[in-house]
Amino acid sequence: MSGTPASRIALLTYSTRPRGGVVHTLNLAEALAAAGQDVTVWTLGRGGDAGFFRAVDPAVRQVVVPFPDREGEGVGARVLRSIAVLREAFDPGRYDVVHAQDCISANAVDGCVRTVHHIDHFTTPELAACHERAIREPRAHICVSAPVAAELAFDWGIRAAVIPNGVEADRFAEAAGDSAAAVRERRAWRARFGRFVLAVGGIEPRKGSLDLLEAYASLTARMPRVRLVIAGGETLFDYRDYRARWEERVAELGVRPVVLGPVAHDELPSLVASAAVFAFPSVKEGFGLAAMEALAAGVPLVTRDLPVLRDVFGGAALFAADVPALTAAFQRALDAPDPRLRAAGRSLAARHTWTAAAEAHLAFYRSLPR
Repeated sequence: MSGTPASRIALLTYSTRPRGGVVHTLNLAEALAAAGQDVTVWTLGRGGDAGFFRAVDPAVRQVVVPFPDREGEGVGARVLRSIAVLREAFDPGRYDVVHAQDCISANAVDGCVRTVHHIDHFTTPELAACHERAIREPRAHICVSAPVAAELAFDWGIRAAVIPNGVEADRFAEAAGDSAAAVRERRAWRARFGRFVLAVGGIEPRKGSLDLLEAYASLTARMPRVRLVIAGGETLFDYRDYRARWEERVAELGVRPVVLGPVAHDELPSLVASAAVFAFPSVKEGFGLAAMEALAAGVPLVTRDLPVLRDVFGGAALFAADVPALTAAFQRALDAPDPRLRAAGRSLAARHTWTAAAEAHLAFYRSLPR
């Protein structure tokens, strides 16, 4: 595409914190900028945040719109305020392409391109309305996997382009490598936790956290020294009731999982590379970026048997439909990791580059009517 004038592209996301859609936005922005485009990322600075959870390439402009917390504000009210604040601040006339990455940012701008990472089903009225508008009203749609695009077509009659996520495969492969620093960092995690199963994404219904806990409890009956470590968990939504039930179940089962919360960007690859197994029991996903990062690090992947995850990870993971199957898959991965799956996983992750994703996005943008 040499000789084609640069486009002024705005990518919009709802937070500065490390969720999958935010990680996607930043990596796509940097890859588009590396391809010679004029890219600005817009976001809300929740709770006083002045920047993103990690450093961003200086070639990408950043606009962080202040969004202070309000004590006692419910999820519905917070969503509506998020939309209003971002809409008030954003000037669409400065850009050739406006690309929203979530339902909040898609509601805040008109005539945008929208990436549908996965399709949710909300009961909160404000969220349900936000979700519906963010699917129906954008001018064009992208999905990160073919099954999500098929769901969008079947349920909504909307045709979407499929552009898979990229993954920072080299960053996670290096953390699993033989350099002195990589070995030292893995040893530190293993000294802290021993042999462990890792999940990234926090404790919430969509991540299948209760099923993971039940499977882990069954596993400890056979492998009592294996730990469960859960990282991440930054979210807009209020999962306190689910978290309370999870903690009650921890006490009932007599297990002691480790809940780390958000992990620093620079520390995450070594944590992932140190795991004996990566657990991905989500009940709803669009792609599975965290799981792809684990494959890049050569870590065995056990994932929920969902059509979308079969489509993305088929041939590189162990699949489980329920709690007993999760337990059995964890034990299999711990007892006898399959080198063929490991090789397939590393190869799969290496093929998903952000450079390729950026090229596909540019082709899509240029196909849109002006």
